[in-house]
Amino acid sequence: MNIDTERQPNVNIMTPAVRRLDASVAAVFKEAIIRETGEDRKALIIDFSKIDFIDSSGLGMLVSLLKMMNGKGDMVLCALNPGIRNMFTLTRMDRIFRICPDRAAALAQLNP
Repeated sequence: MNIDTERQPNVNIMTPAVRRLDASVAAVFKEAIIRETGEDRKALIIDFSKIDFIDSSGLGMLVSLLKMMNGKGDMVLCALNPGIRNMFTLTRMDRIFRICPDRAAALAQLNP
């Protein structure tokens, strides 16, 4: 799986280059994020700008990543399209995850 990675002093920004974050890629995506961040569990931004769809497997994988980050760094999601944002609202995952409209807002949240 191809993930565009940008490393900044206090944050890793990951932009998955897939259109769908579903059961067919969720496990591979999680492994790729873990491999890309290594032991460097500082803040993580997942940029959804290239993702059009997410299913329950994708949501479950994000919850797993959030648990992995717990106490070691923050995790923020950004650039969710309206359909994905609506799914987060309907499943109440918007109460679990910090969600920002774009990368700049996510960086501002993590670097006040």
